[in-house]
Amino acid sequence: MNENLFAPWRMKYIDRAGGSGNIFVDLVAENEDEKNGILYRGKHAFVILNAFPYTSGHLMVAPYRETNDLPSMTDEELLEINQLVARSVKWLTTAFNPQGFNIGVNVGSAAGAGIPIHIHWHVVPRWNGDTNFMTTVGEVRVQPLTLEEAYAKLKGIIDNDLG
Repeated sequence: MNENLFAPWRMKYIDRAGGSGNIFVDLVAENEDEKNGILYRGKHAFVILNAFPYTSGHLMVAPYRETNDLPSMTDEELLEINQLVARSVKWLTTAFNPQGFNIGVNVGSAAGAGIPIHIHWHVVPRWNGDTNFMTTVGEVRVQPLTLEEAYAKLKGIIDNDLG
């Protein structure tokens, strides 16, 4: 059985020229928030759409400062990140009416961190029955919205919320 699923649109994320190799540094520095999925910039942290989401609307909250050491984070960073995680739940609830959330952080490669040099929180909206045969048998995720559609919907809600 052939186990290949072709997704050529992902190459633009893989084949990025230059940069530090850390999306949480490189994408913020580009100042092209819509193109890069950055939904909100705070003082110490920001909210970005996951380019490879588990479900539509999968967000990440990350500090601007590159660190993978949770105990070294400042109180200001930790407070703002937790506030942004809570706001992300509010924004996702308004946009997509999920029935639950997975919220977590993977610290280090052994814990499954895809970008182990930069700590970040995942906020994943969930719905009853969103794990279907494609995920469980085919190890493929089906996204009902494009990243651009999810961005537009969430950005409008965030802008209204923050006035």
